[in-house]
Amino acid sequence: MPLVVHVVNSLAVGGLENGVVNLVNTTAARFRHVIVCMTADGPLHGRLRPEVEVVVLGKRPGQDPWALLRLVRLLRHLRPLIVHSRNWPAVDAIPAARVARVPLVVHGEHGREVADPEGRDLRRNRIRRALAPLVHHFVTVSADLRRWLIEDVRVPAAKVTAIHNGVDLSRFGRAGKLESRMRLSLPADASIVGTVGRLDPVKDQAGLIRAFAQVRAQHPAALLVVAGDGPCRAELERVAAGLGQRDHVRLLGNRDDIPTVMSALDVFVLPSIAEGISNTILEAMATGLPVVATRVGGNPELVEEGVGGALVPRSDPDALAAAIAAYTGDAELRRRHGQASRQRAIGHFSLERMAQTYANLYTALAATRLARSA
Repeated sequence: MPLVVHVVNSLAVGGLENGVVNLVNTTAARFRHVIVCMTADGPLHGRLRPEVEVVVLGKRPGQDPWALLRLVRLLRHLRPLIVHSRNWPAVDAIPAARVARVPLVVHGEHGREVADPEGRDLRRNRIRRALAPLVHHFVTVSADLRRWLIEDVRVPAAKVTAIHNGVDLSRFGRAGKLESRMRLSLPADASIVGTVGRLDPVKDQAGLIRAFAQVRAQHPAALLVVAGDGPCRAELERVAAGLGQRDHVRLLGNRDDIPTVMSALDVFVLPSIAEGISNTILEAMATGLPVVATRVGGNPELVEEGVGGALVPRSDPDALAAAIAAYTGDAELRRRHGQASRQRAIGHFSLERMAQTYANLYTALAATRLARSA
C-alpha cells in the first residue's frame, strides 16, 4: 500500500489533530500512514490504530535547522508517496519533502491563530507564496480558507481543494440525556448550555460566560458547561466569579467522553473569534443539538441559520445571549433545529464521506504524477 506521511505540530487535543486521527484511522485499509510530530506527541496518539507509527522530532521553539535535517533524513528513510503537512507549524515539511525527493507534497490549512484571525500576516503569507511552487496540492477544511489561499496568498486556484471535516456518526447521538447528566453529575432538570474546546483566547469562552450571565437573568435555572482545558482556565474562573456565576458555570477540564458531554446539553455554543472548520460543531450536529455559533471562518458552511441553529457576530455578547436565550426558552425550537442539525450531519458531513474525498485526491495526484513520469 502507498505510504502517506502526515506532518503536524503535535497530537495535542485540537480540531486539526482530531481530523488527522479520524482520516488516518478511516483510510487505513487503503494507505499506510506515519504521523510526524514536529514538537511533541500528545493525548490523541491513544486514539490511533496500533499499526500507525508516530515519530516525534522534538523541534525547539523558533528556527531549528537540526529538526529540519532530522525530518529530511526520516523522509529519505521512509520513502513515502505523499507528505501531507498541516498549518504553519509544519510548513518546514514542504522544503524537507522536496529535498528528500518525495514524489508528492500536499499542504493543508485548517485554521488561523488568534493573533492573525484574518490570515493577513505579510511575512507568513510571503513565505507561503514562495513555497507554493513546491506544493503539488493544497487542501483547506473550508471554502473560506480556500478563498483566502487563492485571493490573499495568491495560490493558483487549480491547486486548492476544500474538503470539509467529517464526524463519526456512530459515536454521537446515541447516549440518553438523563444518563449523560448523571455521569457528569449535572442536574437532570436544568437548561444546559455548553461548549467544547481548548480554553484559548481564540475560542472566546470568556465572551460566552458574559453572554450566559445575561441568559440567566431571563432563565435562572440555566447552567453553562465548558469542556476542555488550556491557558485561559484561571481567567474564565475569574470572569465567572466576577459576574456572580461561579455556581452556574461548570468547567469540566479535558474529557475523553465528549459524546457523553454533548448528549447532556440542550444547546451547543461556539463563540470563537476565528475558525477553520469546527469539529465540535459537527459533533453537536451529529448529537442532534441546535448550534449557536459566531459567523466566522467555516461556521456558516456548517450551520444552516434558522434551520439548525443561529449565527451571530464574533465578540458580541449581547447578540450571543439573545440567540442562546431563544433556544433556552423554547423546547420545540430546540427539538426541531436539533433534528435538522442531525440530518445535515448525516447528509453532508459523515466521516466516510470525508475519508473518501481525501482518498480520491491522493489517488488522483498519484495517477497524475505517474502519467507525467511515464
